[in-house]
Amino acid sequence: MQASFGACGLAPSITLADSGEEMIATARQALADGADMIVAGGGDGTVNAVASVVAGSGVRFGVLPLGTLNHFAKDLNIPLVLDEAVANLAHGVAMRVDVGEVNGRIFLNNSSLGLYPAVVRDRDQQQRRQGRSKWVAFSWAAIAALRRYPFLNVHLRINGEEHARRTPFVFIGNNEYIMQGLNMGGRERLDGGVLSLYVAQRPTRLGLLRLAFHALRGSLAEARDFDVLTATSMEIDTRHPRLHVATDGEVTLMQTPLSYRLRPAALTVMVPAPVAAQPASTELTLDTASNAADSDQAD
Repeated sequence: MQASFGACGLAPSITLADSGEEMIATARQALADGADMIVAGGGDGTVNAVASVVAGSGVRFGVLPLGTLNHFAKDLNIPLVLDEAVANLAHGVAMRVDVGEVNGRIFLNNSSLGLYPAVVRDRDQQQRRQGRSKWVAFSWAAIAALRRYPFLNVHLRINGEEHARRTPFVFIGNNEYIMQGLNMGGRERLDGGVLSLYVAQRPTRLGLLRLAFHALRGSLAEARDFDVLTATSMEIDTRHPRLHVATDGEVTLMQTPLSYRLRPAALTVMVPAPVAAQPASTELTLDTASNAADSDQAD
């Protein structure tokens, strides 16, 4: 990795952290020491942990996507190849993006309640106790969750209105997610200034399959009993005093009600410089010059 940085004229101080606490402590120390850029190398959970320190500071944040899914990097078009991602740190441009927050904890991608946190907790337990790989454990956890299929009674306060819902999941995105078509699950922008809320009302297991079908055929907005709302803040309450909440794939037990808010332009991220569009007249000018030269030779 040092060679990749050196090739781009960078000389970083690299820490290989053994835990999330060490990552956060290292980022805080770098911030205190006046670093002009702090870089996180890892998956979305690692990127989230370091970004939680950098957000709001104005210091540039770099991402080396070394995880499995790398949603944040993909949505910002950050290269997934290591050497190219390092080059982006040296030659990219700084872009200010929004950050979501729930009860003081940030998320760069999304936060969710219900089925997904239950699956993640079961997956982690299987990995620790049975030594299963991440994806094998996730598959078994998903099957178990669908077998139990618990519902969550939530009370939503959003845009000055209140909604009561009984649902297997609540999904809150940092900016709007594409929920249909071949690009489903991505985001076109991370600086749109909104949180997006997705709630399915009382679907059966077959109903979830129908929602997936609607999404793939591009008609999710027409599906009945599926709410899509946007706001800059919202509150979610349940009859439970505490609730497991997923933020960028990490699960935390939080006190209810859950207070969500958007922190606009809170994080300055290094992203690839836009490719300059070539003027449409350039080719015409060259052709004209070439034709003129041919004419001169003909004369």
